[in-house]
Amino acid sequence: MALELGTSSVSLEKTPDGQRLVVRHDVDTSVDTVWNVLTDTDCWADWGPSVTAVETATRYIDDGTTGRVRVAGAVWLPFEVTACTPYRWTWTVARLPATGHFVEERAGGSVVGFEIPPLATGYAPVCARACQRIATLAQQRDA
Repeated sequence: MALELGTSSVSLEKTPDGQRLVVRHDVDTSVDTVWNVLTDTDCWADWGPSVTAVETATRYIDDGTTGRVRVAGAVWLPFEVTACTPYRWTWTVARLPATGHFVEERAGGSVVGFEIPPLATGYAPVCARACQRIATLAQQRDA
């Protein structure tokens, strides 16, 4: 059963990392364009409401990418991308499992989403806002 959160949907689902709360948002552009936005660390502060800066050796993430993110405009936390396959990546932040990120193909575009650990259910509105921002950025890249 999916609940609506603005223009995004939220449901409890089994993911490769176990049961997660999954936030999804339709995007009127290709999976490749959305994937580009999701993996481009130069964009993270533009779409991530809690991320204000990123430092890493490479602009585009891959499996094993490390760096640090500044959250809430003040605190720097280390991160590591723990898995990165086509159209899905996961990471740890401060050595704690954090959100999964994915994009799926759909007729006429794609779906961007986040997988949230069950103990972080309160983070769903933040992820819904991030999905909306990713959609806007992806559509601007296609324009």
